[in-house]
Amino acid sequence: MKKILLIEDEEILINLLNKKLIQEGYEVFITRNGVDGLAKMREIKPDLILLDIIMPKMGGLEVMEEMQKDEELKNFPVIIISNSGQPVEIDRIKKLGARDWLIKTEFNPQEVIDKIKKQI
Repeated sequence: MKKILLIEDEEILINLLNKKLIQEGYEVFITRNGVDGLAKMREIKPDLILLDIIMPKMGGLEVMEEMQKDEELKNFPVIIISNSGQPVEIDRIKKLGARDWLIKTEFNPQEVIDKIKKQI
């Protein structure tokens, strides 16, 4: 069973994605901030990470910066989930190694599944 780590602080989105991912046969792990997310990555070695940008303690960009410094973490595929689709932000997340991204206000749960399947 493929492991998905969801690092997100919005409860509605967590519940929606968790339910959809479980229905699709994924094992889901949830953390609500970047610090806990990094610790969970080391613990479970996920097949893919769904990562929010704006979160308490440590945001998604900082998480990706930390991942790039760590040989064990830097190759995990990351899909960013963001409220912003600004070109400058998308450019930065691509440079930090994100494989794909979703805009929170524009995606549906099936789109998340399609993007995950493309990556793993």
